[in-house]
Amino acid sequence: MSLFDKIFRKPNNKQVQNLGSTFQTLTAYAPSFRTFEGSVYESELVRSSIDAIARNVGKLKIEIFGNHTIRKLANKPNSFQTWYQFMYRLTTILMIHNTAFIVPIFDRFGTVTGVFPVLPINAEIKEYRDEPWLVYHFATGQKAAIEMSNCAMLTRHQYKNDFFGEPNGALLPTMDLINIDNQGIQEAVKSSATYRFMAQLVNFSAPEKLTEERKKFTEMNMKAENEAGGILLFPNTWKDVRQIDSKPFTVDAEERKLIQTNVYNYFGVNEEILQNKAFGDAWSAFYEGCIEPIAIQFSEVVTRMLFTEREISQGSQVMATANRLQYMTNREKLNVSAQLADRGILNRDEVREIWNLPPLPNGEGQAYIIRGEYYNADNKINEGKEDGKTEQND
Repeated sequence: MSLFDKIFRKPNNKQVQNLGSTFQTLTAYAPSFRTFEGSVYESELVRSSIDAIARNVGKLKIEIFGNHTIRKLANKPNSFQTWYQFMYRLTTILMIHNTAFIVPIFDRFGTVTGVFPVLPINAEIKEYRDEPWLVYHFATGQKAAIEMSNCAMLTRHQYKNDFFGEPNGALLPTMDLINIDNQGIQEAVKSSATYRFMAQLVNFSAPEKLTEERKKFTEMNMKAENEAGGILLFPNTWKDVRQIDSKPFTVDAEERKLIQTNVYNYFGVNEEILQNKAFGDAWSAFYEGCIEPIAIQFSEVVTRMLFTEREISQGSQVMATANRLQYMTNREKLNVSAQLADRGILNRDEVREIWNLPPLPNGEGQAYIIRGEYYNADNKINEGKEDGKTEQND
């Protein structure tokens, strides 16, 4: 059984062919999605930026609250991936194509046993029995369909299309500049490793003579096996010998920095994030501006996919969370640990998590500790009132 068969147990291809007309949207755009941004990922700078985001999204902790069957997914999303692998690939797809699909995996009884991020080459919305269905077309030629209510979509830059994100056309001019800059650097390296001369041939008589002289000079001086020792010898039949100084154009440091900043701005990263130098407030800003929006959107769409409206109203949900305190400096961690633990806000296991330590065995770390000099203000006020009444009565 193939991966396709394991994921799309229903409906079969016959059902896919029987789907009705295109689902009508509010805009004039047809509800279809195509993958076309493959070249974007081939840029080293773009790939590094996406990798930095995907690595941090992959570290989110997936928590599931709801019925027992769905809660099992908190251990792993499917039989093929860990949650880190799932979130990393999902984020990469989202950053490249601005639309990412998650489909449920059903067993033969129709029970959800997993979720999987899919990357079709084309997806369109069809109408079947007054309900919108997503039809996926894969590179293998296989097709599958699923009710939109039973799948999840994450989007970025959603504007004209009612369901899917916009292509990365706004980034293409910057990608062209990166490509031109890289070519300029390559040509500069090649040019620096070669040298060229021009000269006037004395007693020139025929074009064939010029070709013969050039060939003779190349064989004598330019072949790798010659032992000229870096010395070029010119015959006395040549005069006015001059070296051709070729200077290929390359982007200067300031312009190159501007190109890089365009990519950083597009994906919401910077050099500190790419080079793993961000911590404390810098990492918190990156989390709030880039990671948290993905976490919130993922939590909402997967919750809607896995649970009914009634289950959601009763508290069933999927949450992608991160312990942001782990990214503080050691001095900040120590201060937060002491202050919040002393006041009973964090228990011992939560403090240990900040320091990347495992929880204590047998649930010993679940207890909350409060320092003895802290009192409940309401109790102290009430005690004072009672003391006052007693003295008045006396």
